[in-house]
Amino acid sequence: MASSFIAACVQLNAKREVDANLPDIRAGILDAAGQGASFITTPECTAMMEPDSDRLRTATPGEDRHPTLDLVQSLASETGAWILLGSAAILLDDGKIANRSYLFDGDGNVRATYDKIHMFDVELGDGQHYRESATYAPGSEAVLSQLPWGNLGMTICYDLRFPYLYRTLAHAGADFLAIPAAFTKVSGEAHWHVLQRARAIETGCYVIAAAQCGTHAEDRKTFGHSLILDPWGKVLADAGEDVGVITAEIDTAQVFEARSKIPALTHDRPIAAPARKAPVRAAE
Repeated sequence: MASSFIAACVQLNAKREVDANLPDIRAGILDAAGQGASFITTPECTAMMEPDSDRLRTATPGEDRHPTLDLVQSLASETGAWILLGSAAILLDDGKIANRSYLFDGDGNVRATYDKIHMFDVELGDGQHYRESATYAPGSEAVLSQLPWGNLGMTICYDLRFPYLYRTLAHAGADFLAIPAAFTKVSGEAHWHVLQRARAIETGCYVIAAAQCGTHAEDRKTFGHSLILDPWGKVLADAGEDVGVITAEIDTAQVFEARSKIPALTHDRPIAAPARKAPVRAAE
């Protein structure tokens, strides 16, 4: 098994129509392959960014007729690169929608899929609110898949805020963590970099996080700043705010080195949870 490779993040500004995004997806992946990447990732919502839940239900294709899957599969075969389609909305048989990642090998075969577990249901203020659970069916299984260079833990966007998931993946053998995202500009400015660094440091894994950027339909804004980080939490590449591609060399041996120096994954201890208490509020 080779220990080093070039990883790439394709940063996109997805439109609300699937077909309108296909040329940008193709161009980004071919750009990454041209820069020598053998593992290429795209963001969450690669296929489309549709903020209206009713339009999303109408526009979402099923897995068997999804042009984005067909495109990425053909590009994997064409380039020989392993490609992680960060996520696409997939219409399920029961009428619900999955927010699903797909891992393609260099022959275009699907090696793994992952459905986003944690739903982004938040009120950010200034009229910004999100209710993913109203549209999407959450996943229930953590996914670890083998790459030619090590093991990949697959997650999506809001999962980033739940460290137990990443520790679970690291304990299962993850060397790399994929965190494709469409982080809002507000939450990205506050938390994106520090959370990504924390997940790398806590697990001793490389983190590869492709992101959406810019302004989308109905004035939705995403943060950009696709990142590749080493197991010490050092930022190896940052895509900034514009559409483009970043690459970095990944050396799996660095995972072993980081965990040897700080073997926190071997130091877990069982603890008894305290009894739950009501929150203390200041007197009015």
